Amino acid sequence: QVQLVESGGGLVQPGGSLRVSCAASGRIYSINAMGWYRQAPGKERELVATITRGGIINYADSVKGRFTISRDNAQNTVYLQMNSLRPEDTAVYYCNADLKRWLFDDYNPYWGKGTLVTVSS
Repeated sequence: QVQLVESGGGLVQPGGSLRVSCAASGRIYSINAMGWYRQAPGKERELVATITRGGIINYADSVKGRFTISRDNAQNTVYLQMNSLRPEDTAVYYCNADLKRWLFDDYNPYWGKGTLVTVSS
């Protein structure tokens, strides 16, 4: 079994900062890309940021310059540092990992259950 567990969500005021983390555990042979997605009420899930094992990063335009994604390959963990938060950043943030469970497995996407980030005064 593979588990992705997010932590660090919560309530923050506009302009504030928050860091969310996601740790992957279980039977994991290799992880390629890891990333964060978010889903606001009444909206579709959207990409926030991704990072490959080699460190290639992609951000949604809406978070560029405010959010920073990073990962610890040894710990199978990905982080999202969120600064200058806005009310429109309010959403459930989901962790994603493209991983394979053994040598001859295919890479498949796995998801965490999400952590709620609320930006409000």
